[in-house]
Amino acid sequence: MSIFERFLDGKSLTDKLPNQTQVQQIPVAQIIPNTYQPRRAFDEDQINELAQSIQANGLLQPIIVRQNDDQKFEIIAGERRFRAVLHLNWLKVPAIVRNYTNQESATLALIENLQREDLNPIEEAQAYVQLEQMEQLPQKELARKIGKSQSYVANKLRLLKLTAPVQKAIAAGKISQRHGRALLALDPAQQQKILTKITTNKLTVKATEKLVQNLQQASSNPKTTLEALPANNAKLNINTIKKALQLAQKNGAQFTYNEVETAQEYQMIITVTKEEHHG
Repeated sequence: MSIFERFLDGKSLTDKLPNQTQVQQIPVAQIIPNTYQPRRAFDEDQINELAQSIQANGLLQPIIVRQNDDQKFEIIAGERRFRAVLHLNWLKVPAIVRNYTNQESATLALIENLQREDLNPIEEAQAYVQLEQMEQLPQKELARKIGKSQSYVANKLRLLKLTAPVQKAIAAGKISQRHGRALLALDPAQQQKILTKITTNKLTVKATEKLVQNLQQASSNPKTTLEALPANNAKLNINTIKKALQLAQKNGAQFTYNEVETAQEYQMIITVTKEEHHG
């Protein structure tokens, strides 16, 4: 059973009405893209190469369309071929008209692109989300229907939790999806900071993971640096020490302190309770 048939409850692509297997010549002006096309960018060089091949050998496989309420023909499968035909200025294109529902049309458009395996990782993840929502499938069942492991699908979907700039960098091929997964542990500001370092310094995935680890350790173990202050600025010295103590308590340090002021001096008494030892 093909991947298409798995999403059509076992029905074959040719298991429709008899006249829906006949090739028709459809005017190019009446054909429109699929609303659910997951591909956001088409490689123009590849489209030109396909156009040259079609010009030399003809269109070996007709596109598949369905007629909508506006009397237009929406592409279900074959948008790359259709775009190549546009380059050749054809007036009509060979097509098979099928009577698919909105959900079937959307599903097949997504599946066709997933089968080609040349969607970028973000487009692929977005296609999985659309399939999950349209088919109301749990992730495990979705993975089975598309012939992938559940962990493969889960790793793709995790990329959509990244910030928009990181997703854009992955989609453009500036960083890999493994770089992206390394950034998932960071907040948005940190992701942007590390993204800049990756692209500027061409960091490997391993170097990126190390950088992320160091940043997390620094965040969990903040250090307070007390700068030397002029000896005659007693008030500023006191305020600096008090802020340092408050920061230490905020980060879990267990102690108390009391302030004692006399005419000659100002005392800050820090009390730390000793831990009990049991023999």
